[in-house]
Amino acid sequence: MGTESIEASFLSIFALMSFFIFLLVSKYSHKIKGGALLDKDFLKPQAFHDTPITRSGGIGAIISLSIFFYIYYLLYSVVLYNYIFVSFSVFIIGFLDDLKIKIKPLSRLIIMMLLLFTFIYLLPIKILNIDIPFLIPLMSNHIFSSIFVLLCFLFVINGANLIDGFNGLLTINLIIINIVLAYININNENLDFSIFIISQIIILLSFLLFNFPSAKIFLGDSGAYTMGALAGLNTIITNNLNPEISSFFFCTLLFYLFFEVFFSFLRKLFQKKSPIYPDDKHLHMLSFYKISNNYGKNKGNYLNSIIINLLYLILIIPGLYLSPDPQLSRYWFFILLLIYLIIYSRLYRFTKN
Repeated sequence: MGTESIEASFLSIFALMSFFIFLLVSKYSHKIKGGALLDKDFLKPQAFHDTPITRSGGIGAIISLSIFFYIYYLLYSVVLYNYIFVSFSVFIIGFLDDLKIKIKPLSRLIIMMLLLFTFIYLLPIKILNIDIPFLIPLMSNHIFSSIFVLLCFLFVINGANLIDGFNGLLTINLIIINIVLAYININNENLDFSIFIISQIIILLSFLLFNFPSAKIFLGDSGAYTMGALAGLNTIITNNLNPEISSFFFCTLLFYLFFEVFFSFLRKLFQKKSPIYPDDKHLHMLSFYKISNNYGKNKGNYLNSIIINLLYLILIIPGLYLSPDPQLSRYWFFILLLIYLIIYSRLYRFTKN
């Protein structure tokens, strides 16, 4: 049996296993610690459900990932240290919150920063291809490089957690990101790495079957942190493996997750709110209010995810076409930020009326 046949068989078996893992997790996870994983808080700003739903998607994701890591080692004799350390560290931080073990948001952020910085510095995880001239000499400094990579991870991880509130919103967004990354790597014959990206797409699709359009399970902080961190790591490695593609394209690919955090932080400071506590003025929430005004709350939940991700997909396709040109990629990235601000301002005015 050829290598391609073995890989195809492996991914097919893995898809089946991942589906049954999420099936079992969705069915039995409500029994963990007396139902501690059930989300019963219907009053928080980001709550858009009215029945208790288990926040155990992260458990299904980390079990599936663990199986993949093991089988990948059996097939290729390679231990994916960077993925293992990053995924398990952020999973544990998020899982404590899913279990309702109270950790202040600032303390949780500090713990995450310390763990990630340690792994980034020691493994090490570096960005080798960057199109910002003044940063190029600075990236040769290991401490500066590690801090820069840490900031990238924090934006993506917290962006993933921020938009994880509607059925399918984060999951579909991560699927699109990983499909684009897989396409780039397959086109450039980085096939071994593509297998791992495809395995994550399989995990996300398996979860989506139980989350969209109606939710039987949520990703929870553990799932959002884990899958967001892996999307960030996938992007860094793809950027390093494909130097002919402008690094600004990868900024474009992650712009929604990144800018949602950056803009929300500045907005809350301007509004004299704490930037680390949630509110209901994020773009995906404002769009939900607009959509549900016409279609009702239940339809608005999943329609919101479809519309935002469809718009996101339409906006990144030109970026993929422009990706070999650093200058055009840079312009397109800033155009996307402007489009975000225009859409946000229009939605914000609607909610004020």
